[in-house]
Amino acid sequence: MSTTLPPRDPAADSAVLDVQQLTALVQRQADLIEAQQRQIDWFKRQLFGRKSERFVPPPDPQQLHLGQLLGELPATPAADESTSEVGPHKRRKPRGDFADDSAPASFFDETKVPVHTIEVANPEAQALAPGQYEVIGEKVSYRLAQRPGAYVVLKYVRPVIKRLDTLTLHCPSAPEGVIDGSRADVSFLAGLVLDKFAWHIPLYRQHQRLLDAGFKLSRGWLTQLVQQAAQLLQPIYETQFDSIRLSRVKAMDETPIKAGRAGVGKMRAGYFWPVYGELDEVCFPYFESRRHEHVQEALGLCNVPGAVLLVRRV
Repeated sequence: MSTTLPPRDPAADSAVLDVQQLTALVQRQADLIEAQQRQIDWFKRQLFGRKSERFVPPPDPQQLHLGQLLGELPATPAADESTSEVGPHKRRKPRGDFADDSAPASFFDETKVPVHTIEVANPEAQALAPGQYEVIGEKVSYRLAQRPGAYVVLKYVRPVIKRLDTLTLHCPSAPEGVIDGSRADVSFLAGLVLDKFAWHIPLYRQHQRLLDAGFKLSRGWLTQLVQQAAQLLQPIYETQFDSIRLSRVKAMDETPIKAGRAGVGKMRAGYFWPVYGELDEVCFPYFESRRHEHVQEALGLCNVPGAVLLVRRV
């Protein structure tokens, strides 16, 4: 018995061929998209990954900042870096800081560390003749300081005198520091903060460098110094942020960062929001998310009636 096949439909064959061609085309496009996505991911790693310092492009001399673009800002006078003024701060004296007179100088090795001795004049003896008093002793305090490329210990020697007419003892106080009662000099504090935040040298590496230089210091003390330095800089940060808020044009973007624990072996995601003003000011407020109200809070627009915020994400 013979079976007769129905005649082939040319239209059906053409439809099957079109489907196969479309399938092959979609597959080729998917492969191309995947290859391009791998390239994009590679470029992102080069720009934003661990090797980002090697791939930072040089500044474009033709690129104007916001103040130059507006053409309405006066010339900014050059800052005088020869002097700096630090206001007094009263803080509770930390325990075990070796800054008091009775504590031994056990936080550094005197055979390896250069010591710069500073004689502190007694103001009580300046108006007296040499026969009106006698030096019966001295008190010594130590302060860790920093010089470019090296560490040095500032040794303050303060004579203790006894007035023969009144039989009273007098000794000048140790010079005040930006952190009350701390053995860290302002030069060491500035170098510590600059090395960490400007040159990206972690505290554990700075601690290793101090140990190699002959100092006996704990890493936790360096962490406390950074926290205290941040408190000292808080008024400067707030003043600079107020200046940014007064700018007519501002630039703002978010940068993700891992901060805090979200669980076992996991870090919680947070965001720094760099804000750039017309006078080249930059501040980095931190928020836990990318919500729209954080932008309004940072720019001070939450309580401003009629304020309009235009956000463009790139």
